[in-house]
Amino acid sequence: MTIPQSDKVFSGHMAELYHSHLTPLIFDSYARGMAEIVSQEEVSSVLEVAAGTGVVTRAMVDALGSDVSILATDLNQPMMDFAQSFRQDTNVRWELADALSLPMDDGLFDVVACQFAVMFFPDRAKAYSEARRVLKPGGRFVFSVWDQTSENEFADTVEQAVGELFPDDPPRFISRTPYGYFNIDEITDDIRAGGFTGDLNVETVTEPCRSESAAFAAVAFCQATPLRSEITCRDPSLLEHSTRVAREALTARFGEGAIEGKMQAHVFSIRA
Repeated sequence: MTIPQSDKVFSGHMAELYHSHLTPLIFDSYARGMAEIVSQEEVSSVLEVAAGTGVVTRAMVDALGSDVSILATDLNQPMMDFAQSFRQDTNVRWELADALSLPMDDGLFDVVACQFAVMFFPDRAKAYSEARRVLKPGGRFVFSVWDQTSENEFADTVEQAVGELFPDDPPRFISRTPYGYFNIDEITDDIRAGGFTGDLNVETVTEPCRSESAAFAAVAFCQATPLRSEITCRDPSLLEHSTRVAREALTARFGEGAIEGKMQAHVFSIRA
């Protein structure tokens, strides 16, 4: 599958917005859940792929303690720079790395973890084969993907509202990429193509998605993701207007003040 390059660009001050808005909105609770899965067995070394601004990294340090070595990697230097400036842990090392060509030797890690990023990989089977290669025999690969937009109400509401502003060419970043790789059978086929042959555990996890306001959630989706680029490449003057329209749609669906909706993801775990 070809992923548009614009879908993978988190540039400029987006790293700070990503951390301040998207992380508490949709990532925090799932990060704690992933850290809990990783900590269910004794581990000494973890590789995190596509770590972003470090929400899972920090959760794993909190769950595993400071004696476990964590190598956190990402392709986006500004995201890693922000993660390191936000919190420094002595057992975490950060490295620029491509998930499709990991610069590590075989069989080094007890766990490879990846939260909500495999959807962005242009060759998922290759990324899975790299995860398997760097795992120790019996090591675990743990990763998560969002379910479809109909099961993620804030994301769905924002995409529909913003799409109505551009009826001839609606932005579809949300449903195309972060929420576009949700079919469990398809993902299973890709995992097998990547060389994993063991029993696969898949859990569908539903969580409440809570925001202090509709405005906060609208900024998160419209300005802290590549949806921002999709809007501005169509009309640079409409970013704030699009955010306002998203806010109004969220308010109409979920009410005034603090709002709550449904979010849902699939969490996978398999041994090398």
